[in-house]
Amino acid sequence: MVEDLRHSPDAPDQLVSQLDQGQARHPPPRRGASELSVGILLWPRFPLLSLSGLTDALRHAADTGDQSRPIRCQWNVLGTPGQRVISSGGLDVPIDSELADPQRFDYVVVIGGLLDSLEQVPKSYPAFLHDAVAAGVPLIGLCTGSFVLARHGLMAGRTACVHAYHANDWKRLFPGLRFVSHNDFVIDGDRTTCAGGVSVIELAIHLIGLHCGPDRAGKVVHQMTVAKSGASSLVDRRKALGYASSSNRRLHEAIMLMETHMAEPLEIEALARRIGTSKRQLERLFLAEVSTSPAQFYRQVRLRFGRWLLVSSDRQIGEIAFECGFADDAHFIRLFQRQFGMAPGKLRKALASG
Repeated sequence: MVEDLRHSPDAPDQLVSQLDQGQARHPPPRRGASELSVGILLWPRFPLLSLSGLTDALRHAADTGDQSRPIRCQWNVLGTPGQRVISSGGLDVPIDSELADPQRFDYVVVIGGLLDSLEQVPKSYPAFLHDAVAAGVPLIGLCTGSFVLARHGLMAGRTACVHAYHANDWKRLFPGLRFVSHNDFVIDGDRTTCAGGVSVIELAIHLIGLHCGPDRAGKVVHQMTVAKSGASSLVDRRKALGYASSSNRRLHEAIMLMETHMAEPLEIEALARRIGTSKRQLERLFLAEVSTSPAQFYRQVRLRFGRWLLVSSDRQIGEIAFECGFADDAHFIRLFQRQFGMAPGKLRKALASG
């Protein structure tokens, strides 16, 4: 666990330095020298926030300090080199890599544009997406990228994550396809979709943690999150829970999902589905790796976070219980005392008197 550096004047620099030196275990690179390689297709009038959120997260993870060399992560904007794609805000972005060999990437990302512009691309763009699928490269749709994938027959039998603003558009255009509008992102096999906005950063952190290790994900959280005075940020969660690593890819992915869904905990069956396994297989994995069930582990994660909030803030116990996903403070207090041997109110008083 990274030590608490909140009270040091050099804390941010020290924390980043610690994370840069981390030796987390993570899956080996599958497609190149870097641990995470992403090819990006921009549809006309795409949102700049989706592109900048993704690429800024990757560049923080890719190098040490505030350098931006594409060492541990690489990213390319695909298309016809020399051309530029105009964003919805009017700024344009140059294409830097041709549409060739999708297997050089771990993911091909589609950032969709305004709905009335979805057809305004060369035929080579959707053809490249189909080539990527044929080569076994997972696809990611950001913002209306989910609409792009669905329009070209690449979301059949999958569930898409759609922004609530576009829910009726999805129903009208793709009445036979499933969607949700209350998630940051949905991973359904080798298709991942994200509603856009700041949720893109959540997805990027997830992918970086999965491929590059929790030290890289933790650095991105630290560099890209501005803590609020109210609800806790991802920085708070990481300080409370540590930058836990696992050599098992699915276990690590499940733990990351737990850590990012505490106020509204996922059902274990839904969590298993998100990482491409069954509830029974997930239970076997947790018992083999951490000697407890996923439900028990999930509850422990939420209680540890509650304990950290209790000792590091002056929030009311009922507020803490709600933020940790417990229906009422009585339930939280009972489980907290069972876990830590002391009721939360007594723990807070003991620390205050000490």
